[in-house]
Amino acid sequence: MAADLLISEMTVGKRFKIGVVTLNAPTKLNALSLSMVEGLGAQLRIWANDKKIAAVWLQGAGDKAFCAGGDIVDMYHAMVATPHTVQAEVCHFFTQEYQTDHLIHTFPKPVIVWGDGIVMGGGIGLMVGGSHRLVTERSRLAMPEISIGLYPDVAGSWFLPKMPDNAGLFLGLTGAQINGRDAVHLNMADHRVSSAKQTQLKAGLANLSWQGDNHDFAMLSDFFRDHELSIKDKDVALPEGYLSHQQTVSDLCAGESLQQVAAAILNQDADDPWLQRAQANLRAGSPNTAHLIWQMIQQPPADLASAFRQELGMSCRCAESGEFAEGVRALLIDKDRKPQWQFADVNQVPESVVRHHFSSPWPADVHPLRSLGH
Repeated sequence: MAADLLISEMTVGKRFKIGVVTLNAPTKLNALSLSMVEGLGAQLRIWANDKKIAAVWLQGAGDKAFCAGGDIVDMYHAMVATPHTVQAEVCHFFTQEYQTDHLIHTFPKPVIVWGDGIVMGGGIGLMVGGSHRLVTERSRLAMPEISIGLYPDVAGSWFLPKMPDNAGLFLGLTGAQINGRDAVHLNMADHRVSSAKQTQLKAGLANLSWQGDNHDFAMLSDFFRDHELSIKDKDVALPEGYLSHQQTVSDLCAGESLQQVAAAILNQDADDPWLQRAQANLRAGSPNTAHLIWQMIQQPPADLASAFRQELGMSCRCAESGEFAEGVRALLIDKDRKPQWQFADVNQVPESVVRHHFSSPWPADVHPLRSLGH
């Protein structure tokens, strides 16, 4: 069986190389396994200290997805085997994933992410930290964790509150999909390029004037800007997304409480398919998750490392409660799409339950991510 992470290096300029990582699980839409996040983290640490490596290019195998999220079936079995506990297997996966995501955010060299096709959940986590995040006319991005009883993690508590016009709250509550142009507008991506030009773009990198220092960041920005799609391009036609609903989203999410916002979204007389799908996702999603999203956007963490530390505790609490396992069961195991959530709607979730999800399972001095950012 082929390795689920392919590592190679391509020569650029006269004395540098670009490290290339391919998420190689196309039949699973390149969903992240534990071995993938551990392997990627280990390779990035090697390249960070290799003076011959000037940048990293991160991509997914196949033409359907960069990465559709985490491969959560193994976690499901661990949650079912030891319910109502903070499962070691679940915490280990999220610890490794968040460490790798943080490394991408803080990497000392350019990280180019080819965000073509589906980019969701854990794929967003890999992408948002890149220095040069490329999307195409085929890119479909979403944070659909409300459907599985988790929440938009992978630094969602850090980047969603920064989005304009309440977009982060709406995308979290509804799992709504956005396109490449939306992603650039919302600072989830930097450049929109043609999916057909991946090989051409990679070949073009070889001819740039690499210096192996901060100069390379600006050089790459100029390079990708020169290859951006414009309105005149024939492949500019995009699937429906956020920008055409920007004012509606802002208005729907202007309420002073989660209950007000949820009611506004669900009661909207929407004849638009994008808004209808958003409503359906919120209506069928976990009320617990909705409260976590509201709280993390109202009180965002102080910095990126704090975000990952808080989210690790939250993710483990979602597993402990059984809500995460039930969501995975309904969507991926039994596939009945009929999750039995702990509470019927957002009005019934006690404040104590929400507070518990934000309480760390560990004292600060033994937190698995205590050294992050230091």
